[in-house]
Amino acid sequence: MRQLLLLSILVISIGAFGQGLPDVTIQTLKKQSIKASELTHDGPMVVSFWATWCKPCISELDAMADYHEDLVADANLRMVAISIDNARTSSRVAPFVASRGWNYDVYVDANSDLRRAMGVNNVPHTFLLNAQGEIVWESNRYVPGEEEVLIEQIEALAHNEKLKLNRGEIMRSQSTQQ
Repeated sequence: MRQLLLLSILVISIGAFGQGLPDVTIQTLKKQSIKASELTHDGPMVVSFWATWCKPCISELDAMADYHEDLVADANLRMVAISIDNARTSSRVAPFVASRGWNYDVYVDANSDLRRAMGVNNVPHTFLLNAQGEIVWESNRYVPGEEEVLIEQIEALAHNEKLKLNRGEIMRSQSTQQ
């Protein structure tokens, strides 16, 4: 029975490889609705799920902010932060982002539709998408210094190099590994 359960989980996971962002509604910081599937880019794109109450999330986004400008210039990166703050706390997101000086796109998933659709159970949870919008890498943790791992993945993807798999990370697409 246990083997059958593990096999089922594996089959479901393999079916998700290479998929992009689902067609669910999220909001801009100005309360405008947008479909997550419309978040596209012609280069690597990082999608990071976070919350105002999550200290590791804030540390990760602060660390990435230090590299953001260089990664945009060198790797054609688009950085997207998706707040999972709920309807009660989502009004704190815009002032919080302004106070941090983050210079990337921030959206709110107050109803958790995108979070559920992407299987995000905890934050921080970071996805890396290729130029075709396919998820090729993800990590569901952060400790200081791990932004270097993400930056390595971004640079490898931008230069059509093989991505590396480290502890706490999942490779999502075999097509980028060739």
